[in-house]
Amino acid sequence: MTRLLRSTVLTAFIAGCLSFGAATTFAANVDQADPQALIKSATQQVLDEVRTQSIAPDDIPRIRGIVDRDILPYVDFKRTTQLSMGRHWRTATPAQQQQIEQQFQLLLIHLYAGALAQLRPDQQIDYQPMRNQPGDTDVVVRTLAQTSGKPVEIDYRLYKTPDGWRLYDLNVLGAWLIQTYRAQFNEKIQEGGVDGLIQFLTSRNQELSGGKPQ
Repeated sequence: MTRLLRSTVLTAFIAGCLSFGAATTFAANVDQADPQALIKSATQQVLDEVRTQSIAPDDIPRIRGIVDRDILPYVDFKRTTQLSMGRHWRTATPAQQQQIEQQFQLLLIHLYAGALAQLRPDQQIDYQPMRNQPGDTDVVVRTLAQTSGKPVEIDYRLYKTPDGWRLYDLNVLGAWLIQTYRAQFNEKIQEGGVDGLIQFLTSRNQELSGGKPQ
């Protein structure tokens, strides 16, 4: 993906992820059995937050606090990590799986920080008709984000759990987040095994944090 496209992907993903954290706030007003209604209301909640107080891209402690409090309960990071690893997930030890999930989550937090700063208070999002059938447990919520240029197609993939819908993947202009990272993860594992991937993620996180150990 180009740098602009990666930025768009991350901006959209953080909007969706952060928004899910607000579900407990407006649960009484939103039909959580309807994934599109949940995405719509949640995204608006994030935009309202941006209007109230902008989020600095270098404020990692605040971003981490938002993730721990508002994202983790509503986004299945483990599922995202597992699917990004593909067949290699089964060959990793439980300890390696835990390290990869932690480092991948931290990587996304660092990238989300920059994406958050790009959210505009006047961002407009149009929602497309749902294509799912009654009883589906894995659905895609399709949207068009209105930008200064051509509208950008953004699709959110969610699956249903006994505790409600969980977001785990995102598509922008045909580029799915999991698919993109799967190719990169596979390359790193081919070069240095699962430990090589862990080392890559750890080094990348240290680089993004200014070289400071995590």
